Amino acid sequence: MTRYYLAMAFVFATFLGQAQTPTNTGGGVPTELPPDPTPVPLDGGASLLLASGVAYGLKRLRQRRAH
Repeated sequence: MTRYYLAMAFVFATFLGQAQTPTNTGGGVPTELPPDPTPVPLDGGASLLLASGVAYGLKRLRQRRAH
């Protein structure tokens, strides 16, 4: 039952954590939208991290089978 509550809390936290874009309601001074975020190239680092994780997992499996 605790896992259920923890999972539901995680789902609600992700929905609440998403940013809302400001809207202009038509009154007062119009709000200025922030500039677009700078794109970050995650391809090189993420693929190296994934490859090292797979290599480590294979190494651990081979060690476990050897004993």
